[in-house]
Amino acid sequence: MDKKLLLTRVKEDNVKFISLQFTDVTGAVKSVDIPLTRLEEAIDAGIWFDGSSVEGFSRIQESDMRLILDTDTYAVLPWTLPTLRRARIFCDIYQPDGKPFPGDPRGTLKRMLTKVAERGWTYNVGPEPEFFLFKRNGRDDAHSAASIHPVPHDVGGYFDFSANDEAVTVRTELMDALASMGLEMETGHHEVALGQHEIDFRFDDALRTADNVLTLKYTIKAIAAQHDLTASFMPKPIFGINGSGMHCHQSFCDAEGRNLFYDANDEYHLSPIAYGLIAGQLAHACGISAVVAPTVNSYKRLVPGYEAPVYIGWAQINRSALIRIPRYTPGSEQATRAELRCPDSSSNPYLAFTAMLAAALDGIDNNLPLPEPLNNVNVYHLTAEERAEKKIASLPGSLSEALRELERDNVLKDALGPVVYDAFTRAKWAEVEESRMRVTDWEVEKYLEVV
Repeated sequence: MDKKLLLTRVKEDNVKFISLQFTDVTGAVKSVDIPLTRLEEAIDAGIWFDGSSVEGFSRIQESDMRLILDTDTYAVLPWTLPTLRRARIFCDIYQPDGKPFPGDPRGTLKRMLTKVAERGWTYNVGPEPEFFLFKRNGRDDAHSAASIHPVPHDVGGYFDFSANDEAVTVRTELMDALASMGLEMETGHHEVALGQHEIDFRFDDALRTADNVLTLKYTIKAIAAQHDLTASFMPKPIFGINGSGMHCHQSFCDAEGRNLFYDANDEYHLSPIAYGLIAGQLAHACGISAVVAPTVNSYKRLVPGYEAPVYIGWAQINRSALIRIPRYTPGSEQATRAELRCPDSSSNPYLAFTAMLAAALDGIDNNLPLPEPLNNVNVYHLTAEERAEKKIASLPGSLSEALRELERDNVLKDALGPVVYDAFTRAKWAEVEESRMRVTDWEVEKYLEVV
């Protein structure tokens, strides 16, 4: 969107403030707010800010950073008061010398996408973010909103319908708000667990999709709060029930928009490019997991028995596989895709898509071997010996294991770049160490009176 059009739009939208947004390496959204009077200046020259306290950004002596606005990402924040209406614009981060900052997660994905653009391709991603709505516990401080033992907002189950269900009202309001911010809504429904929901929006190129994931997360949180609810994208907030993932459907298309995954003559209607992506992501699955499932809690979700993938393999109809190929429908060649099932919404989407793409290109460019599909095999029912016989490996069982796998994966490290890799792993090892020292409810219940 050019400057003149944007300045006209903000006046028509009665916007008073602009939130200039970016993320740190962990995926936390950061914002610098400016009044409308500074917007034209910001478009022309960017906005300087102090990056020294942002996770993964500069040292104190190199703290000056410049936000360069991506004006195509302008959207009004629908939950803000009409008299103090705010809009947001996503930004790229630059250094004082005018070069892109190598620690900017959005810039990291953009650099990776140039490799795809050079081939005349577009990397498309369609995520399925799941989340919980919890009742607030009645206390005023923000940190206690969900309480230590969260209570689900409703008693619905998978795809349940209730004409007057309050959860349906909240979910449809969420979808309406997201549509007003430019996301093309596809479906919204109740998920398996109590209080669990999923809202899907149409696939797009990976950069816009990553922007949309962040938009979805903070919009859902803001609107839920207006209903006195806490929205959580925590992968496993409650023991004994399904956790929340963010399955990612992927494909490549050419400059004319044709799906490069489709091959009419193949048994699964998949092209060599599609098989290359699958082979690459399976080969790098253990390292990828550190980036797409990047919290200690992520590995409480990635366990057998709760519809989460644990074993490394692919299949067309088997949902226990790490990568699933949705069944082909005649006339829907454009929908041919591969679904990676291990990501969750605690990830930084820019870094998650960077790692997924790097693995895919390695598989395509180096003709990595593809294992046999796991069709009609429920891997959860196999013994360890049977899995070993079939050469079915497992994802890491913890964040620390995943980080060690990432450390050994030069393809993924090169894609992230040394600045992002160092900052990301430093933050995640700190998380591992903090969790290691915490005493959990389970430990108290297990050991307090018996040892």
